[in-house]
Amino acid sequence: MWLKCVLVLFVFMQCVLSNSTGVSTGPKHSRVVVCYLGTWSVYRPERGSFTIEHLDPSLCTHLVYSFAGLNIQEDSIKALDPWQDLTENYGKGGYQRITALKNKYSHLKVTLAIGGWNEGSKNYSDLAASAARRGKFVRSAVEFLKKYNFDGLDLDWEFPGKRGGVPEDKLNFFLLVKELKAAFRKHNFLLTAAFGAGKDTIDLAYDVEGLAVYLDYIHMMCYDYHGAWDQRTGANAPLRSADVLNVEYTINYMLKMGAPANKLVMGLPLYGRTFILPETTSLSSSKKPMLGQEAKSVGFQGPFTRENGFMGYNEICMELKNTSSNWKQYWDSETSTPYAVADDKFITYDNERSIAEKIRFAMEKNLAGAMVWSIDTDDFRGDCMEVAVNEDAINYPLMRGINKAIINSLEDIKNTIIKEKENEINKASVVTSCSIVIAVASFVLFIFH
Repeated sequence: MWLKCVLVLFVFMQCVLSNSTGVSTGPKHSRVVVCYLGTWSVYRPERGSFTIEHLDPSLCTHLVYSFAGLNIQEDSIKALDPWQDLTENYGKGGYQRITALKNKYSHLKVTLAIGGWNEGSKNYSDLAASAARRGKFVRSAVEFLKKYNFDGLDLDWEFPGKRGGVPEDKLNFFLLVKELKAAFRKHNFLLTAAFGAGKDTIDLAYDVEGLAVYLDYIHMMCYDYHGAWDQRTGANAPLRSADVLNVEYTINYMLKMGAPANKLVMGLPLYGRTFILPETTSLSSSKKPMLGQEAKSVGFQGPFTRENGFMGYNEICMELKNTSSNWKQYWDSETSTPYAVADDKFITYDNERSIAEKIRFAMEKNLAGAMVWSIDTDDFRGDCMEVAVNEDAINYPLMRGINKAIINSLEDIKNTIIKEKENEINKASVVTSCSIVIAVASFVLFIFH
């Protein structure tokens, strides 16, 4: 009878859990995967053009629509591309289309990023310096998010204290975040921020411990450590290196400065950095081209992104796949970075292997998850992918690699912990057994003595 009762209880609990959790529409793990979308990617030519309809929200837990700007006359958020963002005047309604994805993907949070590199720093510095202007902006932000059905705001001020900013930006940014969070709590809005990864930027711009109290997540931009501006070839996002310009140092430093691991999100670049060498490299020689060699101050462009020194992964993988080119691929073990060389061209980038190593590091640090800049430069059309037997994945190799690496890393870490505990138990059992044997032997010796 008691067994029957247990079975009934078990079935009941399964039903309760099933109804409470529902069917998952997102990644099959417990960490966040934040996907930034650069909305200007729609204007890229040919197969580089990315629309909201190209998104696969099952690969992300959060989508960040990038970017909105600051209206300095009204101290409010403004659409930077009204025709793409809004529905007025026959606009494309980007805000409406991306937030509508939540209707199909129940797990999804969609937020709006304000700022970005092109928005600069000075206007945000001036706004944050005034209590009255901050208050006006906070009220406006709440109304803007409610109007367009966003789940929150991502602050991408690049960067407090720099590019026309002032030393007081560090305190004023903290005050702005604190005031935004106070207003957002009533509406359950998320508040996040993208942080620069360099130690000099962190020290100058952010009260890390204070900001961590009010931010839901801190998105670390762990990329652009090196580029053509160095006039030397270098890894865009080295996991480790001999100096402080690497992912490991950035994350460890943020943790040391008071950022809780469960709010820290490690950024991953879905793009690479390009370089032009002073002379053609002879790949037939036995000498391997290395990171750190001399390069010109401007890198070459990709066919879609058309930005000097920058190539999306979708451009890089097609370039390397081109059999008419003479690209040769290498791996740098110090930085855990793939790179490729052809003639006088040099590319450093990230692939599934390097990303898996970064994810493993992030999971060992028990971070909240990963963030990507940006989803529109993954191989979203699947132009580079070869479909394996019994594999459904035909696009987004890096995004799929991120989610797979999180699952695998968490499983490996769990198994390692279990094995360590088993070893501790076994050792304790051996010690206990030995103690019993010694005690018995001692007792026998005592009796006979």
